[in-house]
Amino acid sequence: MTTLSEPLPQRRPLSWPLPLRYALRELRGGLRGFYVFIACIALGVLAIAGVGSVAGSLSEGLAREGRALLGGDVAFSLMQREASPDELAFLRGHGRVSVAATLRGMARTADDRLALVEMKAVDDSYPMLGALTLEPQIATPDLLAECDGVFGAAADAALLARLDLKVGDRVHVGNAPFEIRSVLGTEPDKLSGGVGFGPRFLISEAALRATQLLQPGSLVRWTYRLLLPDNAADDRVANALADQARAALPQAGWEIRSRGNASPQLERTITRFTQFLTLVGLAALLVGGVGVANAVKSHIDRRQDVIAAFKALGATGRNVFAIYLTQVMVLAVIGSAIGLLLGAALPYAIVGLFGHLLPLPVVPTLHPGELALSLLYGLLTALTFGLWPLARVHDVPVAALFREAVISERHRPRPRHLIWMALVVAVLIAVVIGLAYDKRVAAAFVASAVVVFALLRGIASALMALARRLPRANSTMLRLAIANIHRPGALTPSVVMSLGLGLAVLVTVTQIDGNLRRQFMAALPDRAPSFYFIDIPSTDTDRFATFLKDKAPGASVEDVPMLRGRIVSARGVKAEDLKPAQDAEWVLQSDRGLTYAAEVPRGSKVVEGQWWAPDYSGPPLVSFEKKLADGLGLKIGDEVVVNVLGRDIAATISNLRSVDWQSLGINFVVVYSPNAFAGAPHTHIATLTEPNGSAAGDGAIIKAVADAFPMVTSVRVREALETIGTVVTNLALAVRGASSVTLISAILVLGGALAAGHRHRVYDAVILKTLGATRGRLLGAYALEYLMIGFATAVFAVLAGSVAAWLIVSRLMTLSYVWQIGSAAAVVAAALLVTVGLGLAGTWLALNQKPASVLRNL
Repeated sequence: MTTLSEPLPQRRPLSWPLPLRYALRELRGGLRGFYVFIACIALGVLAIAGVGSVAGSLSEGLAREGRALLGGDVAFSLMQREASPDELAFLRGHGRVSVAATLRGMARTADDRLALVEMKAVDDSYPMLGALTLEPQIATPDLLAECDGVFGAAADAALLARLDLKVGDRVHVGNAPFEIRSVLGTEPDKLSGGVGFGPRFLISEAALRATQLLQPGSLVRWTYRLLLPDNAADDRVANALADQARAALPQAGWEIRSRGNASPQLERTITRFTQFLTLVGLAALLVGGVGVANAVKSHIDRRQDVIAAFKALGATGRNVFAIYLTQVMVLAVIGSAIGLLLGAALPYAIVGLFGHLLPLPVVPTLHPGELALSLLYGLLTALTFGLWPLARVHDVPVAALFREAVISERHRPRPRHLIWMALVVAVLIAVVIGLAYDKRVAAAFVASAVVVFALLRGIASALMALARRLPRANSTMLRLAIANIHRPGALTPSVVMSLGLGLAVLVTVTQIDGNLRRQFMAALPDRAPSFYFIDIPSTDTDRFATFLKDKAPGASVEDVPMLRGRIVSARGVKAEDLKPAQDAEWVLQSDRGLTYAAEVPRGSKVVEGQWWAPDYSGPPLVSFEKKLADGLGLKIGDEVVVNVLGRDIAATISNLRSVDWQSLGINFVVVYSPNAFAGAPHTHIATLTEPNGSAAGDGAIIKAVADAFPMVTSVRVREALETIGTVVTNLALAVRGASSVTLISAILVLGGALAAGHRHRVYDAVILKTLGATRGRLLGAYALEYLMIGFATAVFAVLAGSVAAWLIVSRLMTLSYVWQIGSAAAVVAAALLVTVGLGLAGTWLALNQKPASVLRNL
């Protein structure tokens, strides 16, 4: 027993386990009020973890199947020429070699139906790795063998459907007849070849030579795949061999790929697309952060008496803050764990449900790094948005035990809490930008998110200020609706913040989607060519142009010479050592189309420097497209070395051009002076532009060209655009799916915001009903309130999303932008429907509350 003379025991500060114990004790009663909190965090983490896990599993599949995708351990590609005897001897001295050639041609049936095909000529060793799927299954030598002057072939099912063919039917390509002996299913190395404009047509190397399509300068790619001995088949040896080949044969000009980068363009595309989808998931997480803030604020409001009791029993504001911060983080961990489990399971679910339909090798595995990053995003988001409302617990007085609403709705956190918030936000921004593939895009996303949040808060404040200053309305419902918009504790900021960002993302995606569809599937530009003709022999260019003008009177014909070359060095720096901008990397990754011209090409405009004279005969000069030159760090006077047909050709940059790519005319990023390729074998490429073309007329032109020039390949522009459009549509579908996560999160947050204000709505409804208001009048007033708030939010979302889409389409994609009014109107209608629908659903519950129980506690 103690006496008054004895000193009172010193109060010890709460240790960390004690806040955790109290936080868990409060959660024993259930998660009521936190379902939206957990759902928002889980949804955002699911999006990020799912995207990362699927991308990681795909990268794992590409790495594991790298040898099969490449067709060997190392692949050496040459454009427009075959390997020399010395080069072949070098390759065969290091392992087993298989040869393949790819080019485009025209397949023709006995009744003169024609189709563009992507030809692939292989030897008897194909495939050295993986399996070639055929129906019926036939050994490659038997499939492609010549029999009675007719070569065998395997054709893609799309070709059979397009020309109404079946196994056993015959077609001609060039000057050679072919019998379709099997339907081509899958090629183990198909992904390493990129996207084609026609169905695959698999033939033998001997058959390719019989077609007589191999003319000097023909656009044919020769690929030599090398399979190393088993005791040397690893990445280190493959990379060392690639370096040795470059050193031993520096003039070869071949593109070398090892099994570690079997399809570098595909891997880059996957990485960039993954980053984009991750940012969309992060946007969903940020939208969910508003739901976190609403849930925490509502919880603190409900627990004011408990907080006051804590303080009455001696707890400090810091102690109580620690308890509720711990509680928020426990809930964030629960939500993140749900998202992590679902995200980690996503690759397994995709493979299980759609594995047989996937064209890419997805190997489902757990990716701890991606999951840890998703968890970090979830916790940082919860902390970022939860600290502001949590700071209110520090200033809840003990008097809250005896009176409600003793602290203001507007509460500014203490300086130390603001510092903590700033630090957490800085960490979140650093993680988003620091771990991004394209840091510029990530930085733009962060800046845009900050601006959008600030604008949304400004819109809410402006809407409340406007409502406050409006003249008194005669209608009771309208007057009550306007008052509800600006009254203390109004739902306006919560609704605007909840719905605004999700709708803005949705508008951005739908506007981009609409513009891409318009570009690839709508009407072509006024002067767009109807056809491209490739592989025109240089000796027949005049005769071919005259032939086209005879067959299509009134049409315009344009032809230019074309070669393929690979940039070896620039400014004295090797291509592999250059550090180009990301939008210029592509030009160094493979061989590119080149041309020469005496005059400025149509559709180009010299913006720096001077064009050479028509009769120029000095050292080779070159003209670069301006944006590409800037991306490579090139300027007038710099020297660029390009390997063409096994020879290194150095040229000095004479001028820079801007190019109108949207005209779809013939243009090149690199144009040389006419003397640069004197004597080099090459072909021409031509366009035919008809003022009033028709499907029947197009078919007649294709048939006439195939009759007179069997070595020339005709490409119908609209069909090529439809092929590209199909790819773009699939990408847009994936983007739509990802953006829907943001919209779902926004709807969840909106529902949470309305639920958080339910108590105030009940009080308002009871008082107004006691004073004589009818149920219909109250419903009308609340409907008007939600309608005005939803409309203002939708207008902002349309404006912000349209501006974002315009910047992306016009600046990043360099395409023309047309505002899609239909999708914008649909977003506005959806916003009004969701806002009014959810709002009235909550209001109906409030109106059903019995007055007596509420009035007794006022």
